[in-house]
Amino acid sequence: MPVEFLTDEQAAGYAAFRGAPSRSELERFFFLDDADRELVESKRRAHNRLGFAVQLTTVRFLGVFPEDAASVPVEVVDYLAGQLGIADSTVLEAYGEREKTRFEHMWELRRLLEYREFAEVEAELRAWVDARAWTTGEGPKALFDAAVGWLRERRVLLPGVTTLARLVASVREAANQRLWDTLYGLLNTGQRAVLDSLLVVPFGQRVSELDRLRRGPVRVSGPQMKWSLERAREIADLGMGELDVSGVPPRRLAELSRYGVDGKATLLRRHGDSRRLATLLSTAVHLTTRAVDDALDLLEVLVATKLLARAERDTAKEKLKTLPKVERAGMRLATAFQVVFDTTSEQVDTDTGEVTGPKVATFDAMWEQIEAVIPRQELAAAIAALFELTPPLDSDADEARRAMLVGRFGTVRPFLKLLVEVVDFGATPEGLPVLKALKSLPDLMGRKKVGPAEVDTDLLAGSWRRLVLASPQLEPGTVDWKAYTFCVLEQVHRMLRRKEVFAKNSSKWGDPRAKLLAGEAWEQAKPTVLASLGLPEAAGEHLAARAALLDGTYREVASRLPANAQIVFDDDGRLHFAALEPEPEPASLLELRAAVNAMLPRVDLPEVLLEVFSWTGADQAFTSVTGGEARLRDLHVTIAALLVAHGCNVGYTPVIGGLDALKYGRLSHVDQTYLRLETYRAANATLIAAQASIPLAQAWGGGLVASVDGMRFVVPVPSVYARPNPKYFGRRGGATWLNLINDQAAGLGGKVVAGTPRDSLYVLDVLYDRDGGRRPDMIVTDTASYSDIVFGLLTLAGYTYAPQLADLPDQKMWRIDRATDYGAFQDAARGRVDLARVERHWEDILRIIGSIHTGAVRAYDVIRMLSRDGRPTPLGDAIAHYGRISKSLHILRLADEPGYRRQIKTQANLQEGRHALARKIFHGRAGQLYQNYQDGMEDQIGALGLVLNALVLFNTRHMDAALTQLRADGFEVRDQDVARLSPFVRHHVNIYLDTLRPPSGMMPACLRRKPSPEKTPFWHS
Repeated sequence: MPVEFLTDEQAAGYAAFRGAPSRSELERFFFLDDADRELVESKRRAHNRLGFAVQLTTVRFLGVFPEDAASVPVEVVDYLAGQLGIADSTVLEAYGEREKTRFEHMWELRRLLEYREFAEVEAELRAWVDARAWTTGEGPKALFDAAVGWLRERRVLLPGVTTLARLVASVREAANQRLWDTLYGLLNTGQRAVLDSLLVVPFGQRVSELDRLRRGPVRVSGPQMKWSLERAREIADLGMGELDVSGVPPRRLAELSRYGVDGKATLLRRHGDSRRLATLLSTAVHLTTRAVDDALDLLEVLVATKLLARAERDTAKEKLKTLPKVERAGMRLATAFQVVFDTTSEQVDTDTGEVTGPKVATFDAMWEQIEAVIPRQELAAAIAALFELTPPLDSDADEARRAMLVGRFGTVRPFLKLLVEVVDFGATPEGLPVLKALKSLPDLMGRKKVGPAEVDTDLLAGSWRRLVLASPQLEPGTVDWKAYTFCVLEQVHRMLRRKEVFAKNSSKWGDPRAKLLAGEAWEQAKPTVLASLGLPEAAGEHLAARAALLDGTYREVASRLPANAQIVFDDDGRLHFAALEPEPEPASLLELRAAVNAMLPRVDLPEVLLEVFSWTGADQAFTSVTGGEARLRDLHVTIAALLVAHGCNVGYTPVIGGLDALKYGRLSHVDQTYLRLETYRAANATLIAAQASIPLAQAWGGGLVASVDGMRFVVPVPSVYARPNPKYFGRRGGATWLNLINDQAAGLGGKVVAGTPRDSLYVLDVLYDRDGGRRPDMIVTDTASYSDIVFGLLTLAGYTYAPQLADLPDQKMWRIDRATDYGAFQDAARGRVDLARVERHWEDILRIIGSIHTGAVRAYDVIRMLSRDGRPTPLGDAIAHYGRISKSLHILRLADEPGYRRQIKTQANLQEGRHALARKIFHGRAGQLYQNYQDGMEDQIGALGLVLNALVLFNTRHMDAALTQLRADGFEVRDQDVARLSPFVRHHVNIYLDTLRPPSGMMPACLRRKPSPEKTPFWHS
């Protein structure tokens, strides 16, 4: 019987076999242990023993007793019969002849295994579902599946599908109502009126106040910075950030605010008072900190690109303009000095060795010689030009750039005062002088005379001292307050990035130290964290074991060096590897690849998505942001069309059709209501699990090796969230998609970051924020992701870090004891790991990794906090020393195990293959990302990642079926060839939407139907 949020197929599959269990499921749920065998062997006849075993294992697997033993898949019956020594499994047919026997066995199993009726635990389940719905906000299908798991774990016989579905739906609805009522109850009458006014469209305007306030900055400019700060102040003045919403789970608050940020104001107005105002309150609370985040994001990119970088470029241009004058002046002076040198030095005859006196004897005679070559007035002009065009001798390399920067004061004047007023800055002791100077700037602006006592001269490092205190145009006893302003801003910019200056009313730019576990919270979390990561509370024995491992590895690898032709040492003792020879492709592999590729079905990309949806039910993960149930027919068709539109970067136009599911209004509504980062991730988790269950994917790997790498996108539209990099983006800005892929070719998750930052800053965040799949053990990255601190943090987190080291000869290897002789590694191992330093900081190291592990703080913020201008802090240095042990072990393994190097290379190539496929799919608009805001970038790249995983799953499943067919046909299929097949083939998939649309303008048939789960590949037709 179908229920509201379950499809007919899902309702029919409840508490029933969905095809044959996998091999792993057979071994987990249908293996008979000694206790099971004792129960089974108490039955006399073979059919009763087999029937009893079927009931025993089926209730363990499904949570219900089978109504008819004949409905159990034959694979299960054969597996049980083999364990019981029953040669003919068809004897099970006799089990159903006496129905009372089946009931007697069922009653016996319920008593022996202590299974309970649903009515006994209904109240307990209702409370559990209520707590989960209150804290997580999961959709009804996810809650339903979780409730089924809860009942199975507690040995409760599953109720009817309608009973359980109604319980979940009613409890979830009550939890949602309680959420809305709780937030509504925090508001007084005036605050409710303020929030409702956000939905009003002011006279003469085209959008509501909510639409205006939730739209962040786009362009990078001084006026836009002023507007951004005014927006942040206006949102803060609503007063909603001052309300105590700690009684609401953060995830639920974030979910509601996402609806308020994305939903239409007209839709919000239709809701009842409690839901409408609860949504508006959560949105206002979110926007209070988000607006400050946006303003500081804009400040960071404004200072970096429009001020510092532009001043650098303009300085370089000015230098190029003056270069001809400097060259001419320099040549004149050089020519004159050459005359001086030639005429006033003793002359030596190179043939005879005879030494004679200078050519001239007097000063006037020397000048005659000079003026014969260069007139005196030209020399004077050359000297004057050099004094004018070149910096003083005591200047530094930054003086010209900084002087150019001072000329751009008009860019920062509009927003400096607002910056100090709107952003609630805080600072560490190191950042406190800079913050104090920042807060003093508004008092200095516009004044004609500012004395040295009014500025912090300790901040004037390098050429800033000359520019601020000794500028030529200054009156005696005054300073250049404009130059001082830029001196302070430059340091604020640097301190913000290092988190030495932070914003208390911001989430992204806040103080990461305040988020670290401390005090009672850390003491409570510590046992669980240490047990999870396998780390000891005291460092002594652990560090001794690491030291012994490093020492033993050095000795073992050194002893095998004479037989190792893969490595050599140069005259300086630096380590070099021989290039890895590509593995040859045998004829058997080429034949297998051709045979499998020929058997793949020719399909359109939308058909791939619909077929994958039919296999996995991944489309059910797309739940409404409103929290309500889906009331749209053929929702999977609309979702598939939108995934194609976003994943291929072609927009709505190519997927609009005459069907209701493909009309513009429907597409726009579903896009805004159902497609968002959370639903992409939930759907992706389903695809990852499906990929891992396919035998071919298991032949590629066990899912325990993964790699993180970045894919670059040009962002040609104005955006605060794009950064310049001429190498990758030309004259535009851009963003990077850092994505995680395992050795089964499944994309486990990713993160969109602005520009092209070092991958090492984000690797841990990507790993801890994956969508699904097994936790990988080994992490492969490119050289850009390497640093000693990252080595240390990843090792502490329980990962084996395996970066590619392109500059290997320049890498320093590390040892514990300088006196130990490691043979050929003696010169390469020139660094010393200070274990005492690590031990001194061990408690803080544990607290750092514990805070990252529990999600209390982002790894990105921690790594920034542990480094200052490229130099580690004392704590960062201790973590780096710990990481150097792992780094040295990694290099030794690279030297000793060619297979290890090849494994790293294979995983890196797999990632490159995925990126190449992604480029082909994301072909619209020249492959450029046309999104202004970070949320939009994440959503569109989330669609691309989902389409990629769907295509990989489609290929893997059909390739696996092809291999099965080839084996059955007698084709020689070698395991080593199977492992080298690629899931990234695309010759059989049409991804170009213009060729999908028939002349009528309708979408092709593949978007009008939902393929059967049993769809037969074309070669079986």
